[in-house]
Amino acid sequence: MPVPALLAVTVSPATDGTLRPRKRPDVLLASAPVEAAPADEPARGGGLGALFGNRKPKKPVPTDGYVCGDPDIRGDELAPITSKVKGCGVEEPVRVTSIDGIRLRGGATIDCNTATALKTWIDKGMQPAFSKDVVELQIAGSYVCRPRNNIRGNKISEHGRGKAVDISAFVFSDGSEWTVKSDYNRQIRKAHKAACGIFGTTLGPGSDGYHEDHLHFDTAGYRNGPYCR
Repeated sequence: MPVPALLAVTVSPATDGTLRPRKRPDVLLASAPVEAAPADEPARGGGLGALFGNRKPKKPVPTDGYVCGDPDIRGDELAPITSKVKGCGVEEPVRVTSIDGIRLRGGATIDCNTATALKTWIDKGMQPAFSKDVVELQIAGSYVCRPRNNIRGNKISEHGRGKAVDISAFVFSDGSEWTVKSDYNRQIRKAHKAACGIFGTTLGPGSDGYHEDHLHFDTAGYRNGPYCR
């Protein structure tokens, strides 16, 4: 079958004695389609840019895995917690599993105001108090509907409102662990004291006999200022 004239490639001797293809007919050059760059894309230049494109890669933006609008506070949003007991419940609870890379062993079900206060304490109070890096906090308590100090007839604890968190131990990067019950040393006392003002209430060993094995922090507000013992 004869080859159409426009598509045929004829090879003829060049002036230097070598074989070279003839110049592509002008009619083909004129008919070759040219793809325009999209309106939102800059025209591409030559070299590797022409092959792979010159777009700058977009910086990934985290969209999940964190709560309270803060990428440093990791966890899950929970459904509203309701209770038949007056005073208990959390309108917008979250379950926090880590803050600034520090794991919360057992997780803490609290509200975002308390989660943010905990982050402030970790950054500005807790870490500076220790001579080595904390990598994990043992959570001894968070949301639970009960009276203060588990004493019947007392007012509802701030735990019942999602505004309190209890910490019983600190785990360090070298694998060691200090508990509030057995190792209430100078550094833990310093971390405890640093929570005053960040939280509305701070309690620990020696405060009232009910907090000998953990630190209690909550975001209750008082007219006379924070209650720290």
